[in-house]
Amino acid sequence: MQRALSEHRATGGRSNFPNWYQAVVREADMAENSPVRGSMIIKPWGYGVWEQIQKDLDRRIKETGHENCYFPLFIPLSFIAKEASHVEGFAKEMAIVTHHRLKNIDGKLQPDPDSKLEEPLVVRPTSETIIGDAFSRWVKSHRDLPLLINQWANVVRWEMRTRLFLRTAEFLWQEGHTAHADAEDAMAETLRMLDVYRDFSESVLAMPVIAGEKSANERFPGAVSTFSIEAMMQDGKALQAGTSHYLGTHFAEAQNIRFQNEAGEHTWCHTTSWGVSTRLIGGVIMTHGDDDGLRLPPAIAPKQIVIVPMLRGKPEDGDVLGYCQALASALSRETAFNERIRVQLDTKDIKSADKRWNWVRRGAPVIIEIGPRDVANGQVTFMRRDQLRDGDKVKSHGMPRDQFVGEAAQLLTAIQTRLYAEAKTRLDGNIHSGISDFAGVADYFGAAAGDDDEGGEFKGWVRTGWSNPSGAALDAVEQKLKQLKLSIRNAPLGQSHASLGKCIFTGEAATQEILIARSY
Repeated sequence: MQRALSEHRATGGRSNFPNWYQAVVREADMAENSPVRGSMIIKPWGYGVWEQIQKDLDRRIKETGHENCYFPLFIPLSFIAKEASHVEGFAKEMAIVTHHRLKNIDGKLQPDPDSKLEEPLVVRPTSETIIGDAFSRWVKSHRDLPLLINQWANVVRWEMRTRLFLRTAEFLWQEGHTAHADAEDAMAETLRMLDVYRDFSESVLAMPVIAGEKSANERFPGAVSTFSIEAMMQDGKALQAGTSHYLGTHFAEAQNIRFQNEAGEHTWCHTTSWGVSTRLIGGVIMTHGDDDGLRLPPAIAPKQIVIVPMLRGKPEDGDVLGYCQALASALSRETAFNERIRVQLDTKDIKSADKRWNWVRRGAPVIIEIGPRDVANGQVTFMRRDQLRDGDKVKSHGMPRDQFVGEAAQLLTAIQTRLYAEAKTRLDGNIHSGISDFAGVADYFGAAAGDDDEGGEFKGWVRTGWSNPSGAALDAVEQKLKQLKLSIRNAPLGQSHASLGKCIFTGEAATQEILIARSY
């Protein structure tokens, strides 16, 4: 990690960004590769972050009227095949179960030929089809609508090129699915959940995003409209941090989701789906990490304040440990972000300096070091993980014990605010406009890296006008962008449509502005 981070420091944190990212995940003890190619083991610290994400987002989902449920991991192939564009979009990523037992054949365990399933089962890549089948039974009347559900689950998409948290064959997520009486109500739901994601990302993850609508070629398979929140990472690439889809009646027609309206007529439901995943953890790492490792926003840190007693094997160690225990108890009674402060007293039998750097690498927001002098003076010596250094020197702060306890919540809020402000400055300062043709875009971004895992010069994003072409014209746009490993991220919501100029791809009058970037 020291090599990766020293290169990160020497190059402004950008040219060796992929190596830095992998080093932070490893040294922060977040996750590791599993024996199954492309899958990951989420370690306790990494899973603790996911638990905090899940808890806060679950509350928000329920507050908007949704209820949690659970659907099977296995989906009959015939269900997915009912929606042609859906199956086409996921066909290359689907894992298939074809047999239900093994047999020792010629000394080797192999699928028993006699156990072949009558119908193959797809390992859940997403649940629109099997949930749609349930909706067809659950919805009979307009009185059953809207139907609002959510599930927390794992999904499998057989990715060939993977990276911990960002893209793995199996990952964790939540997926919301709803059914509505009309397009207006379904679209309102789609945008409402998009805004839930936007607010969650900014207020909890301290990760600023731009919410907008995806172009037709970037839509979820089978959707009428797809919306996303896009975040800028420290290497200038975009991360799609969440999506919300208006599915129209496509899935309803495929799955026979109908209801009887007030006039007694049977009509198709309009459906939506939306979700975020453990990819958010990768976004947090790439948004907030620094040369010393991870920096966690206090709102999602499994432990917000860590106390490290400076024990030296001397008689006064007992006093130090007792002081730390009392401090931990006092802090745990304080409230931050509407919950009791999460405090960890680290009494592991290792050197105090090693314990300190262990928590620095993990990104604990506040790290307290207590020695005999602190006990004698009734004070607290601490480090803020968001402001760890003054140049190359590690900064520490001192404060009377009671004052620290009384101001702990305020300190955590200040760290959360500062991390967001730092990331927002990066986002706002690196969206470039004024490019009037595609040649200008190509010149700005330069030649594409030879491999998605390679680093490159920080470029940020380009915001420019376009005419929202479709069909062959849109295919041509996509191919031009792919040659430079670029993509259209979204068309930001709430934009002014005055004086947009011409589309940089078609030369026609621009109807909206889009964001173009390299992405994860």
